[in-house]
Amino acid sequence: MAAFAFPALDPIAFHIGPLAVRWYGLAYLAGFLFAWWVLRVLDARWEMGIGPDGRANILLAAVIGVVVGGRLGYVLFYGAGAYWRDPLSIFALWDGGMSFHGGLAGALAAGWWMARRQGVPFLRLADAGAVAAPVGLLLGRLANFVNGELWGRKTGVPWGVVFPRAGMEPRHPSQLYEAGLEGVVLGAVMLLLARKRRGDGELIGWMIGLYGLFRIFVEFFREPDVQITFLPAWVTMGQLLSVPLIALGALLVWRARTRGVEDGS
Repeated sequence: MAAFAFPALDPIAFHIGPLAVRWYGLAYLAGFLFAWWVLRVLDARWEMGIGPDGRANILLAAVIGVVVGGRLGYVLFYGAGAYWRDPLSIFALWDGGMSFHGGLAGALAAGWWMARRQGVPFLRLADAGAVAAPVGLLLGRLANFVNGELWGRKTGVPWGVVFPRAGMEPRHPSQLYEAGLEGVVLGAVMLLLARKRRGDGELIGWMIGLYGLFRIFVEFFREPDVQITFLPAWVTMGQLLSVPLIALGALLVWRARTRGVEDGS
C-alpha cells in the first residue's frame, strides 16, 4: 500500500534567545496582518470612515476575540471535562487547543463591540473580516500539518501520510484538505464576491455558510478528537457545530439580497 512518510518538519521556525517561535504562531500573525491590509483597502472602497486608529483598534479587538473565543470554545466543546479538573491549564495556550467555532464567535463579538464604537454597521465590518478570514484559515491548517496534528482517518489512498504520532498506518492528510477548501477555494470565492458591492451581511453569510459545508465534508476524513471521539449517530463535534453556520449563513445571504446595498445597514 503506497503512502508518504510524514516529512521531517520542525514546528519551531526559529529561536530568539530562549524563546521558540513556532510556525503556528507565525500563521496567526500573518493572518492578522493580512486582515489589517484587507480592512485598510475595504475601508476606503466601502467608505466606512474607520481610519488608521480605528483599524488598529479593530485589529487588536479581533486578536483578543479570536484567541479568547478560540480557547474557550475548545475548553467547552472539546475539553471533555479535563479543564474543570485542572482549571489553570486553560491558560496553557502553548500546549495547543483552539476551536475555530469559538474563535469565530469571539471575533464576531469583538467586531460587534468595535462597530458600535466606530459607528460602522456591524455586518459591513463583518463582511470585511469575511474577505480576510480564508487566508488565516489556510495558514493555520498548513501549520497544523507542520505540527503533525489533527490528522485524518486511516486510509488506503495513494496520497495517505504516515504521521508518527498517530501510528504506522497511512492516514488522510485532512489538514491539507481543509487548507484547500477553507483556505484556497473559500478565499477565491470571497475575493470574487468582494469585487462587487453587496448588501451588508452577504459576504459573512457566504463565508460562514461555505465554511460549514466544507468542514462537515472534511470531517468525514478527519480523525475525531480522541477525548470525545464520535457523538451519537457517528457525528463529530465539528460537524455538529457547523450545522448552525450553514443555517445562519443562508439567512444572512437572503437578508442581504432582500434588503439590497442601500438598505443593508
